[in-house]
Amino acid sequence: MQNGAFDPIELPAAVWDQEQNREMLRERDIAGLFALAAKYGASQVRIGTATGLGQPRVNKILHGGGTIKELAVIERIATGLRLPDHARMLLGLAPLDIASPTGDREEEHEEQTSELLTRLDAAASIDPTTVMILHTDTNNLRFLDRKLGGPAIADKMRAQINQIERAHRHAIRHGIRAQLAHLLAETTSLAGWQAINTLALNDAWTHYEHAKAAAYEAEDPSLLAYVSGEQAYVLTELGRPAEATALIQHVHAQHHVRLPARLRTWLSLAEADAAAILGDEPTCRRALDQAAALLPEGDADPDMPYVFINAHHLARWRGNCLVRFGDPATADDLRSALAGMDGTHNRAESGVRCDLGHALLAAGDPEAAQPHIHRAQQLATMTGSRRQRRRIDELSKAVNRALGR
Repeated sequence: MQNGAFDPIELPAAVWDQEQNREMLRERDIAGLFALAAKYGASQVRIGTATGLGQPRVNKILHGGGTIKELAVIERIATGLRLPDHARMLLGLAPLDIASPTGDREEEHEEQTSELLTRLDAAASIDPTTVMILHTDTNNLRFLDRKLGGPAIADKMRAQINQIERAHRHAIRHGIRAQLAHLLAETTSLAGWQAINTLALNDAWTHYEHAKAAAYEAEDPSLLAYVSGEQAYVLTELGRPAEATALIQHVHAQHHVRLPARLRTWLSLAEADAAAILGDEPTCRRALDQAAALLPEGDADPDMPYVFINAHHLARWRGNCLVRFGDPATADDLRSALAGMDGTHNRAESGVRCDLGHALLAAGDPEAAQPHIHRAQQLATMTGSRRQRRRIDELSKAVNRALGR
């Protein structure tokens, strides 16, 4: 086998008949594909040249530092590694031999038909109790995300989404399929929020697009409104708060008649958040007042486990928004929010302490801000929130300047 950087990569045809490699293709495990190519003599430079990714990115993927989800890039990888048609199809790509999509492999065609029947039979066995168990699993992941952060449960999230997607894709009964679509929207939306907090914004946008499609199929306006509102945070993190505000206002105006009060509260707070970043204080205060007027009693509604808002959370959002305008009542709002923390919303507590540190700095007391900043750093590191760490780092520099350091 040649080993020049521009020599074609050729893997033995038999590797694609091994079940572990077939499963790798189904899961689109690009790192696994690269490792397989390396096993048969392809260097990272050679793989990078063949796929157009370059050696640094190949090295990063091989060491778990990135994934590939763009279909065009996956197509380049399949072409660069010279995958045969039956392997391309397992990867979710069209065969190159369009006239003979199964590559004239009768055995392969029969195997795929058998596999489809197996998956249809498995999906047919799913009943409301099974969906309820899957829903409980997603709720448990939601709790772990609040407490430990997305990176700590990344493998569990991928497995949960894959399991729900596989069941949904092969479900035939309308009622079960709709329930699975609803659960898929909830779960991929949670993955989107986790991606925002690690600043993987392209991944986040993709998750929300999948979640919206599932919410449409589930015919649930509340879930669709929530997913669309969360997607606006991607725009905010991209430095486009005006578009985020416009999107949230559109969602609220389009669906508000059919939305429960707690979700309308959440949408109003999301609008206030985007308006604060934009520097639009009148819009921000109007949205905060609307949220306060709409907030129902309790912490959550059983039909919307993805929305968790009570009076303490309202104070947290209010403090986070108004600290940007130097409101003197901000510190009191944030102390109230901090007092209501129950030890499970660790990422949220990191944000509250960061905002409180900001408020204390603005009030001329940088020393009082320091312990809150220190604790915020601990929590942000523990939960893997690059989004919070970025804010905390900026605040730490401002406090150090105020202290003459």
